[in-house]
Amino acid sequence: MKFLTKEELTSKVAVVIGTRPGIIMFSPIIRALSENGIDFFSIHSGQHYSYNMDKILFEQLEIPKPRHYLQGIYAKKLHGAQTAAMLEGIEAVLIKEKPAMVLVGGDANTNLAGALAARKLHIAVGHVEAGERSYDWRMPEEHNRRIIDHISEYLFTTNDKGRQNLLKENVMGKIFITGNTIVDAAIQNIEFAHKTSLVCQKNGLKEQEYLVLTTHREENVDSRENLIAILEAMAQIHQETAMPIFFPAHPRTLNRLERFGLDKKARAVRGLIISEALGYLDFLKLLYGAHLVLTDSGGVQQEACILKVPCVTLRDNTEWTETLAIGANILAGLDRAKISKSVQQMLTRVPDWETPFGDGTAARQIVRIIEAEELRKAPDLEPSDSLAGQC
Repeated sequence: MKFLTKEELTSKVAVVIGTRPGIIMFSPIIRALSENGIDFFSIHSGQHYSYNMDKILFEQLEIPKPRHYLQGIYAKKLHGAQTAAMLEGIEAVLIKEKPAMVLVGGDANTNLAGALAARKLHIAVGHVEAGERSYDWRMPEEHNRRIIDHISEYLFTTNDKGRQNLLKENVMGKIFITGNTIVDAAIQNIEFAHKTSLVCQKNGLKEQEYLVLTTHREENVDSRENLIAILEAMAQIHQETAMPIFFPAHPRTLNRLERFGLDKKARAVRGLIISEALGYLDFLKLLYGAHLVLTDSGGVQQEACILKVPCVTLRDNTEWTETLAIGANILAGLDRAKISKSVQQMLTRVPDWETPFGDGTAARQIVRIIEAEELRKAPDLEPSDSLAGQC
């Protein structure tokens, strides 16, 4: 057996997750699937592994833990080996469960493996957050997004920018503008974060009187030179602003600081408060109260925009160009002078922009489309050369 026939497929929906951003992105969809009485299950690829990066999210977001959890993935250090191991594991689960559709979201290796496994078995693929492009071929995330978009039947875009990107590339799938479920997640969880999180009190942080730093992209943290540049920039920013900089460090980043012999240098930076990665609700609360965030994360750029927190991105490009257009975000790269100038500029930015990522109903829209299009067995797709069937 190399693929599953339509007659063998059930009416189940599979949700593939495995990273912190993916779990957050899919939490509203999982809730909407439950509310609509759709038979679904989730597969955890094992890509993220720490309690604060992963397991705590299911507890805090009050969503069911995955039915299937792949083992040993973190031991795979290279992209190809990791993706191959996840592909094999997810394929085995899909053969057992025989879902009608597999949902993946974003740009991690987890999503590429899930989409490929489904595609090879002739199971429909839906890509949440489709059509985003950074046009930076150094980034594995860019490779993953493009591949997933071109093997997906259903492409759920944040806004018309994503739709236009997909049309330019002549994708074969149906395109639907739904907004982004990260808005749904922020709206659903910010009040709960206010009520439960003590992260600011525990760390002596006063609202609007501190900055936040996150960095985990491999082009930044897998380079000793780039990590030093970030640390030196933080030292200068603290000197110029006199504000503490709270740094919830990704496990990857902590590992690289130690490997490069920079952990002592990092902890010696005045004003830089280094902690392990936070749970989602703590991070949401931390971000909400910040005067400004410095990050290389696409998800944090979005969340900052949604929560009206000015953002300085430590990259030369971003897939979330709409944040630049509305003045919620600025690209600084890793040049210390440019970072300093960007921080000074964004510290005076009045957060009066409108969120460009939707109105918080993306998950409900996506689930309605899944019910209408796939759970009634949509026909095989033909290449799209018009807007027929698209919205």
